[in-house]
Amino acid sequence: MTDWLIPTAAALLYLAATARLLRHVPAEGTGRGDALALALALPAVALHALAHGRDWLALGGWDPSFVTALSLVALGMAALTALTVRTPRLDALGVVVFPLAAALLLAYRAWGGGHPDPLDWRLMLHAWLALLSYATLALAALLALMLWLQERGLRHRQVPGWLERLPPLTQLETLLFRSLGTAFALLTATLLTGVLFVEDMLAQHLWHKTVLSVLSWAVLGTLLFGRWRWGWRGPRAVRLTLTAMVLLLLAYFGVKYVLVALGRA
Repeated sequence: MTDWLIPTAAALLYLAATARLLRHVPAEGTGRGDALALALALPAVALHALAHGRDWLALGGWDPSFVTALSLVALGMAALTALTVRTPRLDALGVVVFPLAAALLLAYRAWGGGHPDPLDWRLMLHAWLALLSYATLALAALLALMLWLQERGLRHRQVPGWLERLPPLTQLETLLFRSLGTAFALLTATLLTGVLFVEDMLAQHLWHKTVLSVLSWAVLGTLLFGRWRWGWRGPRAVRLTLTAMVLLLLAYFGVKYVLVALGRA
C-alpha cells in the first residue's frame, strides 16, 4: 500500500493543478500566470521524480520497461510545462500535460518495475538525453496542434472561447520553434552518444530505432532550415513537427512494443 502513496499524492496534485488551470482565466494583459497552479504542479513533479528514484534504488538499476519510459517522458513534459504555467495564456499546456502525467504515473505504479538493466554512465547519459528529446518534442507537438487549431478557427471565423485563451499566433509560433530547436539539439546529442557508446546496434535490436530516430532528426533539421532560409510557418510547420514526433514515437515505443510482442525484449 505504501508503494502507492507517493504516486497517488503526485497524481492528485497534478489533477488539482489541472482543475485550477481550468477555472483560472487570466485577464487580458495582466502579465501574470497562475501562482497557485505552479505551487501545485511543482510538488507533483517532485513526487513523480521521487517515485521513480525510490524504485530505481530498490531495483538496483534502470528499469527499461515500456510503461516506465512513458512515465519518465511524461515527467519531463510535466517539468517543462510547469515552467510555462506562470506565463500568461500558456496554461493550456498544463490542462493537457498534467492529467496525462498523472495517468501514466499511475500506470507505471500498476504495471512498471520489471527487471533492472544495469547501465554504465555513458549509456545512462544516452538514455536521459533520449528521454529529454522525447519530452521536448512532445511539447512541441502539442504547441503545433494548438497553433493549427487557432489558425483553423481564425480562417473559418469560428473561435470558441477556449481558443481565445491561447497565446497570440506570433507568440505561439515563436515558442514552437524554440521548442523545436531544443528538441533538435537534444536529439542530435542522443544520436551522437548512441554512435559513440552503443557497441552493436544490430545485436541489441537497435537498428530500427536508429533509422527512425535519424529520420525524425532529418525532418526536424529540414523544418528548422526551412524556417531560417524561407520563413516556413503555419500548416507546413505543423505537419513536419507532427511527422517528426510520430517517427520518434515509433523509434522507441513502437519498436519496443513490437519486440515485446515478439518475445524478444
